[in-house]
Amino acid sequence: MKVWIPHRAGPALLGELPPGVTVELLEDPARLPSSPAGVRFWVPPFLSAGPAATPLLASLPDLAVVQLLSAGADAWVGRLPDGVTLCDARGVHDTGTAEWVVTAILSVLRGFGPMARAQARREWAYDEVAPTDELAGKRVLIVGAGSIGAAVQARLAPFEVTFTLVARTPRPAEGVHGVDELPALLPEADVVVLLLPLTEQTRGLVDEKFLAAMPDGALLVNAARGPVARTSALVAELASGRLRAALDVTDPEPLPADHPLWELPNVLLTPHVAGSVRGLLPRAYRLVGEQVRRFVAGEPLVNRVVDGY
Repeated sequence: MKVWIPHRAGPALLGELPPGVTVELLEDPARLPSSPAGVRFWVPPFLSAGPAATPLLASLPDLAVVQLLSAGADAWVGRLPDGVTLCDARGVHDTGTAEWVVTAILSVLRGFGPMARAQARREWAYDEVAPTDELAGKRVLIVGAGSIGAAVQARLAPFEVTFTLVARTPRPAEGVHGVDELPALLPEADVVVLLLPLTEQTRGLVDEKFLAAMPDGALLVNAARGPVARTSALVAELASGRLRAALDVTDPEPLPADHPLWELPNVLLTPHVAGSVRGLLPRAYRLVGEQVRRFVAGEPLVNRVVDGY
């Protein structure tokens, strides 16, 4: 069977594969490395679902598994032919995304944005920024209590914060609340971290009511997907100065140069880099190798995407 992967470094990172497995490099869906026949396992490039990927799916007669390198599967749900299994990369991005969340929170609370701008002006801005806010004592609401949420919680725990966790389905035994409880939970949160996948249920979850329920001065951190937040509501609330935000994802994305979010001093923007770290490919292809071995052995695959999750 053939396995198509998008990175030249991939073969060396997969580990030992069963006999009869051939790994080929597919960097460009318009330039196939060989005949599509026999391709059972395809690893697309990051965030690649679109006009080029859809025709390719239809041309792979033997395809059985699409293994994503992203934690989110929203771009692929509903695109695969019947009988093809979709798997995400849950667990691969925990470390990088959790580090970004902690960095973003601290950067905003400690005023690194204004200080960086003052540095560019060569101004000693102590009187402008001090005293800064602090993380100690903050109430952190994590919306998306999956593996990345657990990684964020573990890294924030030493900062003397308190946590409230929210997931699609409540888990009372673990102290995890359901999404329907957000209206009562948001007023008690100093920091709200978005880590949930993009589905039809979560699209636009952060709307006018959601933002209005957050207390004055609260910080919204979006490391999920841009459309989880309604951009018009986000711009309106942030422009008032009542809330702060750290955004690694936006809607649209990339953010146009003339978009008002660029101009808001209470917004930290990064270009969807939370999971883009040097250790990503080794972790990702370790998962791919495990999945290929499972598939060949007839064992159940992990991280199967069901109902968009």
